[in-house]
Order: sequence, then structure tokens, then C-alpha cells
Amino acid sequence: MDLSYIINELGEDRSSYFNAVAPPIIQTSNFTFNSFADIRAAFQDEMSTYLYSRGVNPTVNILRKKLAALDEAEDALVFNSGASAIFCAVLANVKGGDHIVSVQKPYTWAYRMFDNILPRFGVSTTYVDGTRIENFEGALRPETRLIYLESPNTLTYELQDLEAVARLAKSRGIITIIDNSYCTPLYQKPHQLGIDLSLQSATKYIGGHSDTVAGVLTGTKEMLAKIFNEQLLNTGSGIMPFNAWLLLRGLRTLPMRLDRISQTTQKVLTYLKQHPKIERVFFPLDDDFPQLELARRQMTGACGLLTVQLKANSAEQIEKFAYTLKHFLVAVSWGGHESLILPQAAGISPEEFDPANERHRMARIYIGLEDADYLIRDLEQALETL
Repeated sequence: MDLSYIINELGEDRSSYFNAVAPPIIQTSNFTFNSFADIRAAFQDEMSTYLYSRGVNPTVNILRKKLAALDEAEDALVFNSGASAIFCAVLANVKGGDHIVSVQKPYTWAYRMFDNILPRFGVSTTYVDGTRIENFEGALRPETRLIYLESPNTLTYELQDLEAVARLAKSRGIITIIDNSYCTPLYQKPHQLGIDLSLQSATKYIGGHSDTVAGVLTGTKEMLAKIFNEQLLNTGSGIMPFNAWLLLRGLRTLPMRLDRISQTTQKVLTYLKQHPKIERVFFPLDDDFPQLELARRQMTGACGLLTVQLKANSAEQIEKFAYTLKHFLVAVSWGGHESLILPQAAGISPEEFDPANERHRMARIYIGLEDADYLIRDLEQALETL
């Protein structure tokens, strides 16, 4: 299916909404029925009809069709946040006594679910270095039901060999879930590599404008129907029509935004690698990246996020550098139009800062839609403070 068709036409029946070019926001909580038979059918299968916008809504359904097609999946669910997508996907596939294998240092709210919530119900998690398939094999137990992946992660960009992990999991009857937020479906297609469930924070590149929060989960119709009926409806975590409409708007420009950001990122990366105040740069498609061969094999691109290791002796130095920047905002998240920076030192007290700890001197940089030279000049003047 052509990318242009998916983004601009799939799921859109303009004749049913006054030939409007843009899909409407069907801002309703409720839907009416013409017969008892119709409403009985809706009660039996809420995912296949319009009953109540907590579950299915016409604007959301247009978005679902596009997102499923982008991921080459049978279906998609859209949640009110990426954290909700993670919570529902994991919860649907474990029960008391089960075991999860997860990559080290996953996204914060995945980590807190594994460590703070699931143990209350007898579900345990083992964290592994996901760069080697042997580590997954060694962590598996008879009660392992789920492998949780994040490839690349969003600080130092370690990858997992998705095809190898999927093959291992299928041989043991284990479900695989990946957080694909870094790559989006345009730069990595986990289902093609055998992964069961693929999720992403649509807050990032899908939305693209830093004005909405959402999460996406794709997979087979059977798996997603189970999650819809048992987790999404019970937690009330579906996305609302207006937010879905914002994501539809974001999708229109997704390919050109990723192209632009990728080109700018390469120029900024080249500049940072030669700067004397930068000790190291992390980026999954950089020639010096340890897993470059794997990145090229399973990713068709990388964009926006890179991490620098600064030559700094204190948290105060790093803070001064960050706030000397004029065109990079100090903020979490990424994927919007604006460039951002998030130093790791911002998450610890000045007394805890240890210059010998390489992680303390890392700063994650997100490249937005600004011109490369504009951003490089800003980095140049701020790096002088070090």
C-alpha cells in the first residue's frame, strides 16, 4: 500500500461528510440506534460499531486504519497516552505468577509498571542487556509469558535483534512487545520482523506539533480485540475525537518532517563529533555506533534524537550550558517542531553529580524543524561556556 495513499486517502469517505477535504471531528459521547437488534449487536461487539466514544468513534476509526496500514498490521488501537498503550498491552498478556523479560532501562512508565504495580499481583520482571540474544535466552523461565523491547532506546540507543528475539519467543510461546517510538513505522516495521505487538508514543512524531498526547498499539485483530474489550474499555484510556483529529493532521506531514529532521540531524551530528568540548556522540546510524550493522539491517532511518557526552566537571557547568542555548528548550519529550535538550544532570542533585560517571555528563538533544546552521551557531556559542 502506497505511503501517500495511507496518509491522504485511506479510511476517508468524503462523500459521507459533505465532501469536506479534512475529516470532521465527531465530537459526541453517544450514538443512537434504530432497533433493539442493532443495540444488542453493539453490546455484544462494541469494537465493530459505534456505541459510546469511550470505545469507538468515527474520527478515531479513520486514524486507526491509517496507523495499522503504516505498521503493516491487521489493526490498531489509539490510547490517550503512550503510557496507557504500554499498560494495556502488558496487562492483557500476564496473570499472577507470570514472568516478564524486559530490556534494561525501559521507558520510565514501563519500568514503574514492572517494578511497582505488577509485583502486587505476583508478576515478576527480569531486566537484561538486550544487545545479545543469549541474554534473553538465559533469562527465560517456564513461567515467562512476555518479552518487552525498546529498540532503539532513547538515550544511548542500544538495539535488540528483533528477528532473533521474535524467533526465540515464538519457539517458547511467548508474546513480544516493542516500543517503536524512536523509529516510527516509517523507519522500522517490527511486525515484518516477527514482533507481536508494536507500540509508540504518538505524542512524538505522529502528532508532530507538541500539542497532543497519545499512544498507538498495533497487532492482529484477535490480540487487539482482547485488549480493547478487557483493558482499554475498563481503564477508559481510549483517545478522544479532537486528539485523534490532531494526529490525523500530523500524519499528513510525517514523511516530510522526518526527512527534514533527518537531514538536519546529520549536519548537527557532524558538527558535534569534531567539537573539542564533546567527548562522545551517540546516534544509531553513526559510523562509530557499536551496533551500526544491526541498525542498518532493521532500520531504514534514524532521526531527531542524539546524545552527547560533555566534557564537564559539575552539574552547574552543564546547567549553564543548557540555559545559554537560545534555540533549544530544556524539556522532556521530542518529535515536535521545536529543538530540545535534556541533560541527565537535571535529574539528580548537584551533590550527587560525579564527573567520572559518564551518564551524568550526557545530554539528550532533539533536533526540530529549524535550519541546521541556525542550530549549530546556537550550540557553538553555548559550548563556549564549557
